[in-house]
Amino acid sequence: MKIRRSASFFKDYKNLPAQIQIRADKQLLSLVENPKHPSLRIKKLRGTDIFEIRVTQGYRLTFKIEKEFLILRRIGTHDLLKQEGRR
Repeated sequence: MKIRRSASFFKDYKNLPAQIQIRADKQLLSLVENPKHPSLRIKKLRGTDIFEIRVTQGYRLTFKIEKEFLILRRIGTHDLLKQEGRR
């Protein structure tokens, strides 16, 4: 799969602490290589076509799947992304 980043994701990512960016990059690599990797803890947000993976205990990343692309939507604290499923 190919990865595309939304403008929101890019903005969120730039504002993350460096260690969270490194962890996010590692998780994205795992997502592409093995979407069933247990550290990802992938779950579909209820009532949407949006998925969430765990970056760290406090950070999450959301994405959609469109054809052969993973569309990265948002990345941030767990509380910030709780709203993602309500959009």
